[in-house]
Formats: sequence, C-alpha cells, structure tokens
Amino acid sequence: MMTQAVHATARMLRGIAAAVRRRPAAFLVIAAGIFALNLLLPPLLLAVTRTPWTYFTFNPWLKKLPAFLVSDAPLEKKLDFLSRVAVLWFTADGPYGVPEWGFAVDALDLVRFLVLALLFGAYGALWLRAREQGRIVGWRATTGRNGGTLGALAGILGLSTGPCSVVGCGAPVLPVVGLVFTGLSSGTLALLSVSSRIAAATVLVLLSVAVLYLGWQTASTSSGETGGSDAAPPGLD
Repeated sequence: MMTQAVHATARMLRGIAAAVRRRPAAFLVIAAGIFALNLLLPPLLLAVTRTPWTYFTFNPWLKKLPAFLVSDAPLEKKLDFLSRVAVLWFTADGPYGVPEWGFAVDALDLVRFLVLALLFGAYGALWLRAREQGRIVGWRATTGRNGGTLGALAGILGLSTGPCSVVGCGAPVLPVVGLVFTGLSSGTLALLSVSSRIAAATVLVLLSVAVLYLGWQTASTSSGETGGSDAAPPGLD
C-alpha cells in the first residue's frame, strides 16, 4: 500500500513538472498575477471603499534579521518570531490619530501567498496541457473528474475570502471585505475572522487536490502516448 502511494505521488509530481516545463511562461505569469492580487488587491479595495492609504513601509527592523538569525537565541524563539514578524503594511490615517484602516502582511502571509500562487500557476499549466492533449475542449472537460470545477471554486473562494492581518479594526485577523463595511458588531467580526481562516484552508486543500489529480492525468496521458499504461491513483478509480 505504501509503495502504491509513493508511486502515485511520484507520477503526480512528474505530471505537474512536465506541464510546467511545457508551459513555463503561463506558469510564471499566472503565479505572479495571483501573488500580486493577494498582496495588492486588499489595500486597493480598502482605498476605494474606505479611504486611500496615507502610509506604506517595509518593516525597518528587517535589516537586523541576519544578525538575529545568527544570534544565540533559542531556535524555538527564532521560529516563533519569524512566523509573526510583519514584513510590510499599509495604513490610512483617521480622525484623532486613530488609523481608519490598516493592512499588514507578515511572514506567514507571504508564505501563504506564495503557495497559492504556485498552485494556481501549476493548475493553469496543467489545464493548458490537458487541452493540448485533447482532454479539454474549450472550457469544458471531456471528463468530469479533471479537477476543473474544484480549481474554479478554489479560485473564487481564495480571492474573495482570504484572511489578512489588519489594524485599527477591533480584530487581529479579518477578511478585507469585512473592513469595507463600517459598524459591524464584534460578533460579526469574530465570525468573519473564523470563516476566513476556514475558507483559506479549504482553498489550499481543494486546489492541491485538483493540481495533484490533473498531474496524475497528465502523466498517465503522456505515458499512454508513448505506449505505457497506468491505472488510476488509489481511491480515484
């Protein structure tokens, strides 16, 4: 069973790598676009719906990061700090010196943005490869199990409900859409915060499943074109 799982995983990864090598430009453009959207869309949305930001900066402490990494601090402390350190932030001044809104990106946010970008880039390359192999005609798949629906659903959820760190809003983490509306109760803010985290995790899982399955199909089709044969991955037949 373990051998089958390892074999299936290896074939999925080979299929993904083959699609990316076949469409490197598409992979890079899609990944860069998704990363930019995750990073810039929230402050742009808040600037349009609330008020333009008045301040943007990278964390000036980051220039001390190399010295911190080679210091005698315990590894656990370094990892904990690195997972929480803010990298950059936008703020909009409000009355009485209180921020109208703020959007901060920490290290874990950047990791999440990068993972989503790579997944979407891989999905795009795989989709183009599937169309090239004749498994997709136009926007419709020749088989209902190619992960297209999952990928589209993940895309919609990811861009509309991804969580971000904010300041001056009464909650530590809140989807940007929550800041667009003023006067929300603390209970509503808490609900938005929790649902945002759940949605973000769901997006990663669904998109990962779609990419892995498309990778398997791509590898299997390529093998078939060269005379090989493969069964469906365990649990997907």
